[in-house]
Amino acid sequence: MKLSRRSFIKAAGAVAGYAVLGVNIAKEAAAEVMDFVARRQNSVYAADANKDIYKYRKSQDNPMIVKIYDPKKGFLHDGPCGHKSHELLHTYYYDRSSKLNALKEKGIKLNL
Repeated sequence: MKLSRRSFIKAAGAVAGYAVLGVNIAKEAAAEVMDFVARRQNSVYAADANKDIYKYRKSQDNPMIVKIYDPKKGFLHDGPCGHKSHELLHTYYYDRSSKLNALKEKGIKLNL
């Protein structure tokens, strides 16, 4: 059976919780966590529904973004996909496959 790192950590945490707290207390703790998640989810949805908090639901409607990309006097006047915005906002890829291959050659199995 293959486990990803995330699944292993979840399983190890659950097993440790059961071992330390016992089954009943661990079930109560899991129920409290799920209750917290539900309350947090409801509060996020309620805040998202409140349009007074979020004036601009889309970034292209934000006046600061419009001002930055203004073709006449904006800082990024050449547009969202222009040279200057690409230069300032682009992230770069670094090939790290040689390090990964070195680990594989040593016999280390990774679930990526």
